[in-house]
Amino acid sequence: MTGLGKRRPARTRSGVSGLRERRQPASVERSAGSVGSREVEIQGLAHDGRGVARDPDGKTVFVEGALPGERVVVSVHRSRKRFDEAHVSEIIVASTSRATPPCRHYGSCGGCDLQHLSLEAQRDHKREVLRELLVRQGIELPGAISLLAAAGEGYRRRARLGVRVDSSGQVRLGFRARHSHRLVDLDDCPVLLPALSSLLRPLREQVESLEAPRHVGHLELLASDGAVTLVVRQLREHVVDQRRWRAFAEAQGLHLGAWLGRESPRFEWLTSAPALHCRLTAEQNTLVLGLEPSDFLQANEAVNQRMVDTALSWLASSLSPEAQGTRVLDLFAGIGNFSLPLATQGAEVTAVEGNAAMVERLASNAARNQVAVTARQADLNDADACRRLLETAAPEVLVLDPPRSGAETLCRQLAERPVPRVLYISCDPATLARDAARLVSAGYVVRRSAVADMFAHTSHLESMLLLEHPDSARRRQGASTDG
Repeated sequence: MTGLGKRRPARTRSGVSGLRERRQPASVERSAGSVGSREVEIQGLAHDGRGVARDPDGKTVFVEGALPGERVVVSVHRSRKRFDEAHVSEIIVASTSRATPPCRHYGSCGGCDLQHLSLEAQRDHKREVLRELLVRQGIELPGAISLLAAAGEGYRRRARLGVRVDSSGQVRLGFRARHSHRLVDLDDCPVLLPALSSLLRPLREQVESLEAPRHVGHLELLASDGAVTLVVRQLREHVVDQRRWRAFAEAQGLHLGAWLGRESPRFEWLTSAPALHCRLTAEQNTLVLGLEPSDFLQANEAVNQRMVDTALSWLASSLSPEAQGTRVLDLFAGIGNFSLPLATQGAEVTAVEGNAAMVERLASNAARNQVAVTARQADLNDADACRRLLETAAPEVLVLDPPRSGAETLCRQLAERPVPRVLYISCDPATLARDAARLVSAGYVVRRSAVADMFAHTSHLESMLLLEHPDSARRRQGASTDG
């Protein structure tokens, strides 16, 4: 048992295993030789960034790596009943928006999928995706969609790197290949902060030097306020390798932590526990937010700051000196990314999170920055909990920043118990459109919209909507006047 996780000698395969027929689902037909290549004209971009074309029979073809207006030869790699999936094998007429990918791993690494499209065109596409998804729900946006963006490279401050050791003992470290669990070896990554990208090669060499490299599940990198933290997912504890990790962290100037164990892992600092923090500005105020490696933190610091600035700008009339003490309810509040900036503007903020440890961190961050924020824990997927929050907090402004699944339960309650102003921040435009449709049908009106290019060179987008409920605002204004 002492050899578990250690390098295994190379072996010669018999050629027998793995030859059993693998059945495909009934709706999927692999088409390596049955469909072949064809020439098509790309008519548009799908939401995920693939080109959209039609074959001579009118069947839709989604083409990876193709752009609108291009004429390309494609190879179909999967045929379905209603559409085919293909990739470009030859470009006959190229789009003027086509760009040279900045990463040499583009096309194999699954981390970025839009590097062949110019950055300006990527951002136009993302705004169009948001508009189209809302139109499908019957929502017309007033005016232009604002763009919140920053640099296209060197922006990611956190990354999770996969680690695999193959049958010959070769270590692979990097991100997953597109549509695969296979890892693409990376020596550099142009979208990572330089301080993180420069660690890729040393990290692989470090894993190669371990006695039991197969005990490493993955590695996490986090850059926070000038310091870099490395967290090792160690499936089995290994005393010698832990000493090697400590030596590596000391040589590289890193904070080092580890998740130890497979079934019920525990977190442990392998170096002295650091005081991790990041910074935000809220007009003239500089805020310092403490965090732990497992806390949610937006990957793009510059774009996150633009989102905070936008939230304060959009809500300025509610946060004006004449409206001191505006009741704000911030849901899915995390470590205080929006709560603390809002509190600096005189709002009376109640911030709610589901994770107890993060609620403690939020309260600590409020105390550290000497701003008044009431931090509470609640299950925001529970209808009764949402109802009680709306009744007890009686917010004039509600801010929500839910996970990808959205805030459907909460929006049902908001439809029954309207709030004058709702600022919805979303990491999934489809669930945002779904939830916004429910609010609009209950009398809310969309006033402002924005797309945040949090992950340049990918099809992922963050978005923001400001909604108002005129009847609710008038009722509350009337009640205030009567009082």
